[in-house]
Amino acid sequence: MPSALNSDVLRSALDGTVWHRVDVVEETGSTNADLVARAADGEDIAGAVLLAEHQSAGRGRHGRRWSAPPRTQISVSVGVATAGVEPNRWGWLPLLTGLSVAQTVQSLGVDATVKWPNDVLVGSGKLAGILAEVAAPVVVVGVGLNVGFDASDRPDPNAVSLTMLGHDVDRTELAAALLRTLSERVGQWRAADATLAADYRAISSTIGTRVRALLPGDDEITGVATAVDDGGRLVIDSDGTPVIVSAGDITHLRPAD
Repeated sequence: MPSALNSDVLRSALDGTVWHRVDVVEETGSTNADLVARAADGEDIAGAVLLAEHQSAGRGRHGRRWSAPPRTQISVSVGVATAGVEPNRWGWLPLLTGLSVAQTVQSLGVDATVKWPNDVLVGSGKLAGILAEVAAPVVVVGVGLNVGFDASDRPDPNAVSLTMLGHDVDRTELAAALLRTLSERVGQWRAADATLAADYRAISSTIGTRVRALLPGDDEITGVATAVDDGGRLVIDSDGTPVIVSAGDITHLRPAD
Protein backbone atom coordinates (compact mmCIF):
# COMPACT_ATOMS: atom_id res chain seq x y z
CA MET A 1 0.00 0.00 0.00
CA PRO A 2 1.26 3.54 -0.71
CA SER A 3 2.75 5.42 2.23
CA ALA A 4 0.51 7.45 4.53
CA LEU A 5 0.34 11.23 4.55
CA ASN A 6 2.67 12.70 7.18
CA SER A 7 0.75 15.28 9.17
CA ASP A 8 3.85 16.55 11.02
CA VAL A 9 5.67 17.24 7.76
CA LEU A 10 2.59 18.97 6.38
CA ARG A 11 2.21 21.21 9.43
CA SER A 12 5.86 22.22 9.25
CA ALA A 13 5.70 22.86 5.49
CA LEU A 14 2.62 25.05 5.86
CA ASP A 15 4.01 27.29 8.59
CA GLY A 16 3.60 30.90 7.50
CA THR A 17 0.72 30.18 5.11
CA VAL A 18 -2.97 30.97 5.63
CA TRP A 19 -3.47 27.39 6.85
CA HIS A 20 -3.08 27.11 10.63
CA ARG A 21 -4.71 23.79 11.49
CA VAL A 22 -3.97 20.57 9.61
CA ASP A 23 -5.73 17.28 10.32
CA VAL A 24 -5.33 13.95 8.53
CA VAL A 25 -7.92 11.19 8.97
CA GLU A 26 -7.77 7.63 7.70
CA GLU A 27 -11.27 7.58 6.23
CA THR A 28 -14.36 9.73 6.00
CA GLY A 29 -17.36 10.14 3.76
CA SER A 30 -16.45 13.61 2.53
CA THR A 31 -13.87 16.09 3.80
CA ASN A 32 -16.05 18.93 2.51
CA ALA A 33 -19.06 17.67 4.42
CA ASP A 34 -16.96 17.29 7.57
CA LEU A 35 -15.69 20.88 7.46
CA VAL A 36 -19.16 22.23 6.70
CA ALA A 37 -20.51 20.26 9.68
CA ARG A 38 -17.79 21.63 11.94
CA ALA A 39 -18.75 25.15 10.89
CA ALA A 40 -22.42 24.41 11.57
CA ASP A 41 -21.43 23.29 15.08
CA GLY A 42 -19.91 26.71 15.71
CA GLU A 43 -16.23 26.06 14.99
CA ASP A 44 -14.21 28.74 13.21
CA ILE A 45 -12.88 26.72 10.29
CA ALA A 46 -11.10 29.60 8.54
CA GLY A 47 -7.61 28.30 7.78
CA ALA A 48 -8.50 24.70 8.59
CA VAL A 49 -7.17 21.89 6.40
CA LEU A 50 -8.65 18.39 6.44
CA LEU A 51 -7.11 15.54 4.45
CA ALA A 52 -8.40 11.98 4.20
CA GLU A 53 -6.52 8.89 3.12
CA HIS A 54 -9.81 7.61 1.73
CA GLN A 55 -13.13 9.24 0.94
CA SER A 56 -16.00 6.80 0.69
CA ALA A 57 -18.51 9.38 -0.56
CA GLY A 58 -16.58 12.17 -2.23
CA ARG A 59 -18.84 14.86 -3.63
CA GLY A 60 -18.84 16.79 -6.87
CA ARG A 61 -21.11 19.42 -8.36
CA HIS A 62 -24.87 18.74 -8.34
CA GLY A 63 -24.44 15.97 -5.75
CA ARG A 64 -22.39 13.69 -8.00
CA ARG A 65 -20.51 11.02 -6.03
CA TRP A 66 -17.12 9.47 -6.58
CA SER A 67 -14.53 7.39 -4.77
CA ALA A 68 -11.06 5.95 -5.38
CA PRO A 69 -8.90 3.30 -3.70
CA PRO A 70 -7.31 4.35 -0.37
CA ARG A 71 -4.13 6.46 -0.52
CA THR A 72 -4.37 6.97 -4.27
CA GLN A 73 -5.57 10.57 -4.15
CA ILE A 74 -4.98 13.82 -2.36
CA SER A 75 -8.44 14.35 -0.89
CA VAL A 76 -8.36 17.67 0.92
CA SER A 77 -10.72 20.44 1.97
CA VAL A 78 -9.82 23.88 3.28
CA GLY A 79 -11.72 26.69 4.95
CA VAL A 80 -11.14 30.04 3.24
CA ALA A 81 -11.96 33.21 5.18
CA THR A 82 -14.02 35.64 3.11
CA ALA A 83 -13.96 38.69 5.41
CA GLY A 84 -13.34 41.82 3.36
CA VAL A 85 -14.14 40.14 0.03
CA GLU A 86 -17.46 40.90 -1.64
CA PRO A 87 -19.66 37.80 -2.08
CA ASN A 88 -19.83 38.40 -5.84
CA ARG A 89 -16.12 37.48 -5.99
CA TRP A 90 -16.40 34.22 -4.08
CA GLY A 91 -17.01 32.40 -7.36
CA TRP A 92 -13.31 32.72 -8.06
CA LEU A 93 -12.37 30.35 -5.24
CA PRO A 94 -12.89 27.06 -7.14
CA LEU A 95 -11.16 28.61 -10.16
CA LEU A 96 -8.06 29.71 -8.27
CA THR A 97 -7.98 26.30 -6.60
CA GLY A 98 -7.95 24.60 -9.99
CA LEU A 99 -5.20 26.98 -11.07
CA SER A 100 -3.21 26.03 -7.97
CA VAL A 101 -3.58 22.31 -8.70
CA ALA A 102 -2.57 22.79 -12.34
CA GLN A 103 0.41 24.93 -11.39
CA THR A 104 1.56 22.35 -8.83
CA VAL A 105 1.48 19.41 -11.24
CA GLN A 106 2.99 21.49 -14.03
CA SER A 107 6.09 21.73 -11.84
CA LEU A 108 6.36 17.94 -12.29
CA GLY A 109 6.24 18.30 -16.07
CA VAL A 110 2.53 17.51 -16.41
CA ASP A 111 0.79 19.50 -19.15
CA ALA A 112 -2.34 20.33 -17.14
CA THR A 113 -5.08 22.79 -18.02
CA VAL A 114 -8.14 24.10 -16.20
CA LYS A 115 -11.65 23.51 -17.49
CA TRP A 116 -14.19 26.00 -16.19
CA PRO A 117 -15.53 25.76 -13.57
CA ASN A 118 -14.08 22.91 -11.55
CA ASP A 119 -11.85 20.43 -13.39
CA VAL A 120 -8.13 20.03 -13.98
CA LEU A 121 -7.44 18.13 -17.19
CA VAL A 122 -4.53 16.47 -18.92
CA GLY A 123 -5.64 16.18 -22.51
CA SER A 124 -9.23 14.97 -22.18
CA GLY A 125 -8.55 13.07 -18.95
CA LYS A 126 -9.70 14.43 -15.59
CA LEU A 127 -6.82 14.71 -13.13
CA ALA A 128 -8.64 16.63 -10.40
CA GLY A 129 -12.03 17.96 -9.45
CA ILE A 130 -12.97 20.83 -7.16
CA LEU A 131 -16.08 21.61 -5.12
CA ALA A 132 -16.76 24.86 -3.23
CA GLU A 133 -19.51 25.18 -0.63
CA VAL A 134 -20.46 28.22 1.41
CA ALA A 135 -20.37 27.88 5.20
CA ALA A 136 -20.61 31.63 5.84
CA PRO A 137 -18.47 33.48 6.70
CA VAL A 138 -16.15 30.80 5.30
CA VAL A 139 -16.10 29.01 1.96
CA VAL A 140 -15.08 25.35 2.05
CA VAL A 141 -13.13 24.27 -1.02
CA GLY A 142 -12.40 20.61 -1.65
CA VAL A 143 -9.94 19.00 -4.05
CA GLY A 144 -9.73 15.43 -5.26
CA LEU A 145 -6.38 15.04 -7.05
CA ASN A 146 -5.70 11.66 -8.64
CA VAL A 147 -2.22 10.49 -7.71
CA GLY A 148 -1.56 6.79 -7.42
CA PHE A 149 -4.11 4.55 -9.12
CA ASP A 150 -3.55 2.77 -12.42
CA ALA A 151 -5.99 2.33 -15.29
CA SER A 152 -7.57 -0.79 -13.80
CA ASP A 153 -8.44 1.00 -10.54
CA ARG A 154 -9.61 4.35 -11.81
CA PRO A 155 -13.04 5.37 -10.50
CA ASP A 156 -14.22 6.71 -13.85
CA PRO A 157 -13.19 5.90 -17.45
CA ASN A 158 -12.36 9.57 -18.00
CA ALA A 159 -10.10 9.78 -14.94
CA VAL A 160 -6.33 9.97 -15.20
CA SER A 161 -3.73 9.88 -12.42
CA LEU A 162 -0.14 11.01 -12.03
CA THR A 163 0.89 7.35 -11.91
CA MET A 164 -0.85 6.72 -15.23
CA LEU A 165 1.06 9.70 -16.62
CA GLY A 166 4.38 8.21 -15.50
CA HIS A 167 4.95 10.28 -12.36
CA ASP A 168 5.75 8.53 -9.08
CA VAL A 169 5.32 11.22 -6.43
CA ASP A 170 5.29 11.50 -2.65
CA ARG A 171 1.76 12.51 -1.68
CA THR A 172 2.89 14.43 1.41
CA GLU A 173 5.30 16.56 -0.60
CA LEU A 174 2.71 17.07 -3.33
CA ALA A 175 -0.01 18.06 -0.84
CA ALA A 176 2.35 20.52 0.83
CA ALA A 177 3.28 22.09 -2.50
CA LEU A 178 -0.37 22.36 -3.50
CA LEU A 179 -1.43 23.96 -0.23
CA ARG A 180 1.44 26.46 -0.30
CA THR A 181 0.49 27.47 -3.83
CA LEU A 182 -3.17 27.69 -2.87
CA SER A 183 -2.27 29.96 0.06
CA GLU A 184 -0.48 32.32 -2.32
CA ARG A 185 -3.40 32.35 -4.75
CA VAL A 186 -5.88 33.06 -1.94
CA GLY A 187 -3.71 36.03 -1.00
CA GLN A 188 -3.90 37.33 -4.57
CA TRP A 189 -7.67 36.86 -4.53
CA ARG A 190 -8.04 38.81 -1.32
CA ALA A 191 -5.91 41.61 -2.77
CA ALA A 192 -7.85 41.64 -6.07
CA ASP A 193 -4.55 41.05 -7.88
CA ALA A 194 -5.10 41.04 -11.66
CA THR A 195 -2.30 38.47 -12.00
CA LEU A 196 -4.69 35.79 -10.80
CA ALA A 197 -7.11 36.17 -13.72
CA ALA A 198 -4.28 36.49 -16.24
CA ASP A 199 -2.64 33.30 -15.01
CA TYR A 200 -5.97 31.48 -15.11
CA ARG A 201 -6.65 32.55 -18.69
CA ALA A 202 -3.18 31.39 -19.72
CA ILE A 203 -3.88 27.74 -18.85
CA SER A 204 -7.62 27.60 -19.51
CA SER A 205 -8.79 24.89 -21.89
CA THR A 206 -12.20 26.59 -22.03
CA ILE A 207 -11.53 30.21 -22.97
CA GLY A 208 -11.27 30.63 -26.73
CA THR A 209 -13.12 27.41 -27.53
CA ARG A 210 -16.64 26.78 -28.77
CA VAL A 211 -18.74 25.34 -25.95
CA ARG A 212 -22.23 24.10 -25.19
CA ALA A 213 -23.57 24.99 -21.74
CA LEU A 214 -26.37 22.66 -20.68
CA LEU A 215 -28.95 24.24 -18.39
CA PRO A 216 -31.69 22.69 -16.24
CA GLY A 217 -34.81 21.91 -18.23
CA ASP A 218 -32.86 20.84 -21.34
CA ASP A 219 -32.05 24.42 -22.33
CA GLU A 220 -28.59 25.17 -23.66
CA ILE A 221 -26.32 28.00 -24.74
CA THR A 222 -23.82 27.50 -27.55
CA GLY A 223 -21.03 29.85 -28.48
CA VAL A 224 -17.40 30.78 -27.95
CA ALA A 225 -16.18 31.12 -24.36
CA THR A 226 -14.44 34.49 -24.36
CA ALA A 227 -13.63 35.30 -20.74
CA VAL A 228 -14.15 34.73 -17.04
CA ASP A 229 -15.51 37.81 -15.30
CA ASP A 230 -14.69 39.29 -11.88
CA GLY A 231 -17.23 36.98 -10.27
CA GLY A 232 -15.75 33.82 -11.78
CA ARG A 233 -18.60 33.51 -14.27
CA LEU A 234 -18.06 32.36 -17.84
CA VAL A 235 -18.77 34.77 -20.69
CA ILE A 236 -20.04 33.06 -23.85
CA ASP A 237 -20.38 34.86 -27.18
CA SER A 238 -23.57 33.33 -28.57
CA ASP A 239 -24.03 34.59 -32.13
CA GLY A 240 -22.66 38.00 -31.21
CA THR A 241 -24.51 38.31 -27.91
CA PRO A 242 -22.49 37.95 -24.69
CA VAL A 243 -24.17 35.57 -22.26
CA ILE A 244 -22.86 35.24 -18.70
CA VAL A 245 -23.31 31.95 -16.84
CA SER A 246 -22.32 30.97 -13.33
CA ALA A 247 -21.30 27.49 -12.26
CA GLY A 248 -24.64 27.12 -10.50
CA ASP A 249 -26.53 27.91 -13.70
CA ILE A 250 -25.33 24.89 -15.66
CA THR A 251 -25.39 21.13 -15.33
CA HIS A 252 -22.60 20.45 -17.85
CA LEU A 253 -20.19 22.39 -20.03
CA ARG A 254 -19.10 20.48 -23.12
CA PRO A 255 -17.28 21.21 -26.36
CA ALA A 256 -19.73 22.24 -29.06
CA ASP A 257 -20.05 19.85 -31.99
